[in-house]
Amino acid sequence: MLYRYLLLVRFGLFNLVAAALLAGAFLQGWLDVILNADLVELSYAIGLLFLYGFVICAVRVWQTSVEINDVKAGAPRAGSSAGRYLASLAGDGDDPGQKRLGVLRLKLTNRIVVVRHVANSLVFLGLIGTVIGFIIALSGVDPAGAASAERVGGMVTTLISGMSVALNTTLVGAVLYVWLIVNHRQLTTGTVDLLTATIELGDGAGT
Repeated sequence: MLYRYLLLVRFGLFNLVAAALLAGAFLQGWLDVILNADLVELSYAIGLLFLYGFVICAVRVWQTSVEINDVKAGAPRAGSSAGRYLASLAGDGDDPGQKRLGVLRLKLTNRIVVVRHVANSLVFLGLIGTVIGFIIALSGVDPAGAASAERVGGMVTTLISGMSVALNTTLVGAVLYVWLIVNHRQLTTGTVDLLTATIELGDGAGT
């Protein structure tokens, strides 16, 4: 078992590098524009949703990594997806192997799809922030007051504030989406490895 917990190691290395880049950007002051912007609560909401998806992804990665190790060692746990599938191969019914293999695929897919949904929600929240920002920006535009220097100054201030909200939320949503979707890709690869190893173990047990 030379490559035990390989999925977990890849997951940890990627997120360590990503967290280091984020910490570096914070220390350089590059995040101050976002943290000090108007309606920064929208960015906080996107960040909290990202953390929710990240925790789920981390739990699924750990679970999948452990199951891969058990299956490749030839001793899957009885309560795991692979263990239940292998135990069901001895059941009765017409073509039980194919039917239960489909059930196994469905269960493994449903286990990781929530991470993808959360990642997509990050983009949608970013777009909602963009719309809110444009609404704020346009709310200060008054064509009738364009001839007054004082009123123009106020309109420009509101316009800049609204554009700041729009761009910041879009940026936060996009960056966190990429971060989470890369983790989802790793989880998907691990899930495919688990499914393949389980099928191979089941075929070997049936011969």
